[in-house]
Amino acid sequence: MFSSFGLRTILKSSVGVLRESSGLYPAVSVRPWSCCASALLSGPAVSKGVFAVPPPVRHYARVAKKKKTGPESQLSDLPPTMVKMEYASVPLAQTTDDLVKRLLSLELASHKEKLQLKKEQLIAKVQRDENDRNSVEVQVAVLTARIRNYQEHLQKHHKDKANKRRMLMAIDRRKKLLKNLRLVRFDTFERVCEQLGITYTFPPEYYRRATRRWLAKKEFCIKVFKALQKQKAEQKMKQQLSNTETKESRHQKPKHNETN
Repeated sequence: MFSSFGLRTILKSSVGVLRESSGLYPAVSVRPWSCCASALLSGPAVSKGVFAVPPPVRHYARVAKKKKTGPESQLSDLPPTMVKMEYASVPLAQTTDDLVKRLLSLELASHKEKLQLKKEQLIAKVQRDENDRNSVEVQVAVLTARIRNYQEHLQKHHKDKANKRRMLMAIDRRKKLLKNLRLVRFDTFERVCEQLGITYTFPPEYYRRATRRWLAKKEFCIKVFKALQKQKAEQKMKQQLSNTETKESRHQKPKHNETN
């Protein structure tokens, strides 16, 4: 109640001050809050009263940001009308109505089901026969589908350390398999890389990162090695000289006896 009473007294005093100062502006009759409301409603036009309010700031709409388009997914080539893998061999699935076909197709399938179908497609490209499920080529195809799935996932969730670790482990496993396959059967190695779209790069000769400490240690080791080689060469020269001296002394001793 005290706050409302104080607010009324302040408004009355302000109105009185404005009425007393009407001699300066005789043509203007000011009411409380009237000039503010007129200024807000009028926009850019500013009233001539005591309370001059600046025009309102217009907040224009921002330009919509374009979404970043990343590389295409490995599942993008699967048509949505394709029947799921477990229902592909069922003849009744091909003759049902459109609603059931849609339920059995890849349009409403999960990501796991699509990935399983992609694995089967890659296996069919490289397997030796229809019953081959455990050869090196099949293992490389399964790891390839898994690695590409991890890469697509990490492009959206780059802070997922667990899946990044799984991806690196799968890459190392595939490298070992391809290395052994290249040494044993080079023709099969080339065919697998061509069918799966793998670019095989040779690993570097040395994996260690070159730091200052490592470079200094390497330089010191090289100096020690050169000093040892030089020392061995000097010892070898001394040994050769001593051998030649002994041979000469042996040849000279009998001549001295003959003269005697």
